[in-house]
Amino acid sequence: MNLRLRHYFVTGLLVWLPMGITVWVLTWLVGMLDSIFLTVLGALDAIIPGIHVGAESLRHMPGLGVILVALVILSTGVFVANMFGQWWLRQWGSLIDRIPVVRTIYTSVKQVADTLFSGSGNAFSKALLVQYPHANSWTIAFLTGQPGGEVARHFNEEFVSVYVPTTPNPTSGFFLMMPRANVVELDMSVDDALKYIISMGVVVPGGPDALPVKKTEIQQ
Repeated sequence: MNLRLRHYFVTGLLVWLPMGITVWVLTWLVGMLDSIFLTVLGALDAIIPGIHVGAESLRHMPGLGVILVALVILSTGVFVANMFGQWWLRQWGSLIDRIPVVRTIYTSVKQVADTLFSGSGNAFSKALLVQYPHANSWTIAFLTGQPGGEVARHFNEEFVSVYVPTTPNPTSGFFLMMPRANVVELDMSVDDALKYIISMGVVVPGGPDALPVKKTEIQQ
């Protein structure tokens, strides 16, 4: 009886846990976008006298910030897609380049974003198997490109740039440069590799049929 109740509890947990985490992530995202919207409203209220009357009614509309932020992003994309928008974007970039600390942060983030989201970028192009953090200890990594510039001149053989994510949070990790001969290219998609990492090895790419066969099963 206790085993059956435990089975029912675990089965129900497996149904609600992914759904609960998904709702939590979406709620966090909506809250973050709404907070951006409220910050903009507060700034406008300080600049334009009397706008707080209409702003107060907008503050209490849940989800409005998500819609407006999405519209602003879409409108920005439409604006910079033409020559006039490109000119303004260049002017903005030249203005940022004149601010010492802001220039460093902005340039770094922009280069990473361009690499990740552009169609021609090399970010996470392949899933790799590498030895990390020491020999005979293997982990999943992602190919991000090849070393260049001053760094590449110090290598006597071909090296590749890889990103080793942490688990279960793949947004943090380690950037490594390794000899190409020391990495193994995997025949799996980047999405499958991310699922493998996030699940801490529980979700095996290829499903149950890809699991290794136990010795007892072979003997039977």
